[in-house]
Amino acid sequence: MTSRGLFRADRLLAEASSTGPVLGLDTGSTIASIALAVDGRIVGQAVRPVTSHGAALPGAVAQLLDEANLRPADLAAIAVGTGPGSFTGLRIGLSYAKGLVFASRAKIVGVPSLDALAIAALECHAARPEMRVCALTDARKNEVYAALYEIVADGLEKISQDVVMPLVQVISHLDRHTILAGDYQANDAAALAGEKGLETTVLELSAIESRGRYIAALGAAAIARGKSDSADTLEPLYVRPPDAIAAPGQPKLTEGVWSAERKNSFSSI
Repeated sequence: MTSRGLFRADRLLAEASSTGPVLGLDTGSTIASIALAVDGRIVGQAVRPVTSHGAALPGAVAQLLDEANLRPADLAAIAVGTGPGSFTGLRIGLSYAKGLVFASRAKIVGVPSLDALAIAALECHAARPEMRVCALTDARKNEVYAALYEIVADGLEKISQDVVMPLVQVISHLDRHTILAGDYQANDAAALAGEKGLETTVLELSAIESRGRYIAALGAAAIARGKSDSADTLEPLYVRPPDAIAAPGQPKLTEGVWSAERKNSFSSI
């Protein structure tokens, strides 16, 4: 589902103070990021570099729940990052989340991973209204997954769809001070923007690695608004199809969806 209301995490959590425990997890990269929201606050989180999400995720979640004196059956919802990101990582994370849902009867909420990175940027000291936020992560093949947002008085407005394109092409669409929220590609983006004379702020890596916290906050707020997804139909947001199913010559999502004309307001509920 598309997140409605991209606000600071503390506001999202306060809105969801009576929803019950919500587990947030993101496995779209080589970092497994999980967090647990209870009664409007984050009560635990874990960030672990992994070589196999399938092997590491169950133990990490079990430990997080145990430290909070909770069982899977106590969960009100599981919020899972749907990507874009690693095809394998996304499939493993979503499959695991669905398994928890069937075992616990909890609800499930899919959260676009780039939206989680964007709200992390709202906690940056440099964040000001009218600035831009560019959330971006490595897509391999000399490309990045990216989405563009504008900071408004009470949150963010998303002004592009999630896209995949070369980093230099992303930079060509920036025209003001931008907070770059992403993996190591954010530093490369800052260097390219500097060559163009643009001012940027790179979000600290610790905020990016803690994205499970923002997944949990967005998911909990969605549940508080009566929104959830179907475990039967929820799928990863790949943006670019996996190599195994990509048709030769299939066009990519680039310029047509990277436009202020496609603005979606997330500043009101």
